[in-house]
Amino acid sequence: MSSPSKRREMDVMKLMMSDYNVETINDGLNEFNVEFHGPKESLYEGGVWKIRVELPDAYPYKSPSIRFVNKIFHPNVDETSGSVCLDVINQSWSPMFDLLNIFEVFLPQLLLYPNPSDPLNGDAAALMMKDRKQYDQKVKEFCERYAKKENITKGTADEETDDDEDVTDDETGSSDDEIAGHADP
Repeated sequence: MSSPSKRREMDVMKLMMSDYNVETINDGLNEFNVEFHGPKESLYEGGVWKIRVELPDAYPYKSPSIRFVNKIFHPNVDETSGSVCLDVINQSWSPMFDLLNIFEVFLPQLLLYPNPSDPLNGDAAALMMKDRKQYDQKVKEFCERYAKKENITKGTADEETDDDEDVTDDETGSSDDEIAGHADP
C-alpha cells in the first residue's frame, strides 16, 4: 500500500517546507515534533509549544495523534498528557485534510475558541465559565511559565511537564551536588 506512505511523505515534507520547525523522532516520518506558536490576538499569542504528532500506518485515512508536550492551560487540552479534544481530529477526520490544516487552521481555532462544555481539563473549563478574568490570567501565567522557546528546546517530554522545572537552585536552597550525595533510603 504505497499510496498512504507517499501521502504521509508528501504531507510531512509540505510541513517541513512551510514556516514550521519540524523535528523527526527516530529518523522516521511516523513521529515528529512541530514548533507551534500561539495565534495572534489571542491569550496564547507569544507562546511557543512543542506539538508531538504521531501518524498511524493508515494515515491519511486515519487521523494523526496530536498532543502538546509543554504545558498549556486550556479546557480542551489534558493538562497531564497534553492530549487534544478536537472533533475534527478525533471524530470527523477526512483524508482531504493534511498536516498543514492541523497547524494553520485546527489548532489556532482550538486556542481562539475553547469549548468548556466538552472539556479534557475540567479545572480550566470550570474557571472559564465561572470567572473569565481569572481564567485569562491563568492562561497568560501558563504561557509565561511553560510556553517559551527555551521550554521546547531542552530535555525530554517528562522534564518539560515537571511542575518544579522552573524552580532555581537558589529558590530551593539546594544544588545538584547536594542532591547527588544522598542515596534513597
